Amino acid sequence: MTKQEKVEFVINTLKNLYPEIPIPLDHKDPYTLLIAVLMSAQSTDVRVNQITPLLFAKADNPYDMVKLTVEEIRDIIRPVGLSPMKSKGIHGLSQILIDKHNGEVPKTYEALEELPAVGHKTAAVVLSQAFGIPAFPVDTHIQRLMYRWNLSNGKNVVQTEKDAKRLFPEALWNDLHLQIIWYGRQYSPARGWDLDKDIITKAIGRKSEIDKYYKSKKS
Repeated sequence: MTKQEKVEFVINTLKNLYPEIPIPLDHKDPYTLLIAVLMSAQSTDVRVNQITPLLFAKADNPYDMVKLTVEEIRDIIRPVGLSPMKSKGIHGLSQILIDKHNGEVPKTYEALEELPAVGHKTAAVVLSQAFGIPAFPVDTHIQRLMYRWNLSNGKNVVQTEKDAKRLFPEALWNDLHLQIIWYGRQYSPARGWDLDKDIITKAIGRKSEIDKYYKSKKS
């Protein structure tokens, strides 16, 4: 296949598998999504979705959040890990949203990345999922699959994002980044990988990755 044929194969396969695309993190508005994404760093979506209702029952907007102390926030979100850093980030960004943005979540990379504990990926998720602005957040699943599919060299997430944006139509970015995440979890995980079920990698995958898979099965 040519690279363009590979891209079309990925798009069509994912569209057939995920015609309806669930959002991994439960939220009701841009603010609750921002907090949920921040909490998901080095945690799982399942764990975050268990804890956010407890936090949002006390504060689901920046004005109520700053009424809580950092310690109170930390005690609630402790199960998701990294709670000292995340609680400071949640409290700090809530105050900045009030002071600089009238309590609203901004709609630009620059403004979002100025918030405490908000990096490029978090900003991209908020822009795409909360506001529908084309973005291509790269997480570990997308990083792994873009490499396995020989669509990126896997050097770093910055390069992978550039490659994804170059190869895939902008109108599909918001859907594709979620579809690739779900596909990675269900069909092409880092551990327990079954190539026979991974129809995309089996069809277009990087030869070295496929060879490594079969070698691991023999050992």
